[in-house]
Amino acid sequence: MKYQPINSSLFVKNRKNFMTQMKVNSLAVFNSNDIYPVSADSTLPFEQHRDIFYLSGVDQEESVLVLFPDCPKPQYREVLFLRETNEHIAVWEGEKLTKEKAFEVSGIQTVFWLQDLEKILFELMSYADTVYVNTNEHYRANVETETREDRFTKWLLGKYPAHSVAKSNPILQRLRSVKDAIELDLIQTACDITEKGFRRILGFVQPGVWEYEIEAEFIHEFIRNRSRKFAYTPIIASGNNANVLHYIENNQQCKAGDLLLLDVGAEYANYSSDMTRTIPVSGKFTERQKAVYNAVNRVKNEATKMLVPGTLWAEYHVEVGKIMTSELLGLGLLDKAAIQNEDPNWPAYKKYFMHGTSHHMGLDTHDYGLLHEPMQANMVFTVEPGIYIPEEGFGIRLEDDVVIQETGAPFNLMRNIPIEADEIEDLMNS
Repeated sequence: MKYQPINSSLFVKNRKNFMTQMKVNSLAVFNSNDIYPVSADSTLPFEQHRDIFYLSGVDQEESVLVLFPDCPKPQYREVLFLRETNEHIAVWEGEKLTKEKAFEVSGIQTVFWLQDLEKILFELMSYADTVYVNTNEHYRANVETETREDRFTKWLLGKYPAHSVAKSNPILQRLRSVKDAIELDLIQTACDITEKGFRRILGFVQPGVWEYEIEAEFIHEFIRNRSRKFAYTPIIASGNNANVLHYIENNQQCKAGDLLLLDVGAEYANYSSDMTRTIPVSGKFTERQKAVYNAVNRVKNEATKMLVPGTLWAEYHVEVGKIMTSELLGLGLLDKAAIQNEDPNWPAYKKYFMHGTSHHMGLDTHDYGLLHEPMQANMVFTVEPGIYIPEEGFGIRLEDDVVIQETGAPFNLMRNIPIEADEIEDLMNS
């Protein structure tokens, strides 16, 4: 791994928190992800399932975690199963976790090779009444591929049909949404790497460069700072491309006078950052561009103030809509008649700002979190309003990542990334 070792106390604490939420005499199982094929002998880069990483720190394929806090045999209350490593594997694929190294990473003392899983699980299931299976219930999930976790769940429930079944996901949704101090440091590191990438391109962007060249500048800076990759597919959108919310082709030339929307974030140690900035290709905003830019920035600043404990996500978005409506009136994009006649289910401001303002962020860019429950301290949210004006040939979005505090304003993890229009102009022309 490119990232520095993570203190195993994080994973010890995460497991303890999960197990205190389990039913009496129950067992939970978590699987790593598959390595997914492309064609012939090609595969996609391995991405660890975030749940097993959250609970163990194990970041390799063919790994299984079993938690059984009430097991009558204490050594089986936390068990890791790993693919057995040897010298041949080390030569051809690189070093894998030994049992000793797995303990260092996870804090789990009982580690077996994967070939022992069925035998040991048979014994453990004879003691347990309930088995927790891990299903993907994220509100944005739309998965057609059968995962390793899915296959294991089918096998487990077929093999042990008499056990009661419970779901791990509701527990994880709550636990993962509230970040530990170590996690906040890791997200901060990802944001700091993103800052380095952004500052790099401020001196690079000029009329005539291509969107993919800018993408290359970002990934260069990310990797040289121990990030493996972009946290998500980057959006490098010049001109009217910015009005396509998920534009990812990044294959157009940047033209003089255009704005350039950059929705880009580095990952670090599997944790995400999520930044959006909009900059002038020529190094200077027009008067109109700056007016819209400053309006978006004001909405972002006012929305950020509302991210406090007890806030409900749905109500928050209604209030942000009111602020955006006021700004759109000031810009002449809406008039009072449009607001008076608006559809309550699709307010007038949605013509120019059609997406949400905030989402949970952490191990996943759109992280776990139950949106119907009040916000809590140490949750991390994006704040990302935008105004999109196809008829004027540009769109502007600004986005920071913030941590909700017990009291006071949220803490901005991207506080050092330039955002004020004048500062961006100065940096681009320095």
